[in-house]
Amino acid sequence: MIKIAPSLLAADILNLARDVKMLEESGAHWLHIDVMDGMFVPNITFGPQYVSALRKITNLVLDVHLMVEKPERYIEDFCKAGADYVTVHCEATPHLDRTLQLIKFHGKKTGVALNPATDVRSIKYVLDKLDMVLLMSVNPGFGGQQFIESTYDKLNELKDLIGERKIEIQVDGGVNDEIGTKLVACGATVLVAGSYILNHTNPKKAIDLLKNISKN
Repeated sequence: MIKIAPSLLAADILNLARDVKMLEESGAHWLHIDVMDGMFVPNITFGPQYVSALRKITNLVLDVHLMVEKPERYIEDFCKAGADYVTVHCEATPHLDRTLQLIKFHGKKTGVALNPATDVRSIKYVLDKLDMVLLMSVNPGFGGQQFIESTYDKLNELKDLIGERKIEIQVDGGVNDEIGTKLVACGATVLVAGSYILNHTNPKKAIDLLKNISKN
């Protein structure tokens, strides 16, 4: 089953509980939370308190994507706040193996994110510690960007690298139902979509279109 993870970067921050309830009722599987520090990416968003607040109002999987420098500094805080998955960028830490071990120590599932220009082979030696790989299909930092076409080739390379391992493959950036169909055909198992879902005139219809990809 393909999992749909709406990005709360596109939610109405003043009506967050309303939007979360709407996404739950519309059939979303996960909630994708983009954490940005203004250093690793040119934007600033949420901290652990945001995740803690979400944990109090939803039972959906909280998928925390740390777009921050030296993410190991914040692992414990986000784990304690209620994250289910914690994803870090391999470009953001010189000690990726240690950082993944720290996430596991706190009982959470691990993810590694790769920027568009990062070779998938950079994670070859930590595959045994991963629950998920996130391919960025836009340059991280802002929502509403155009999908980068080379992601399809990169996704095929990643699928070959993973082999038979039980690792989720997530794609984030510029995803809609048409692009999502191609991504799933290449091996994606989790689709992140922010603007496409939350700016849609009918968010439930947008989620249904993405969910139905797996039935085609």
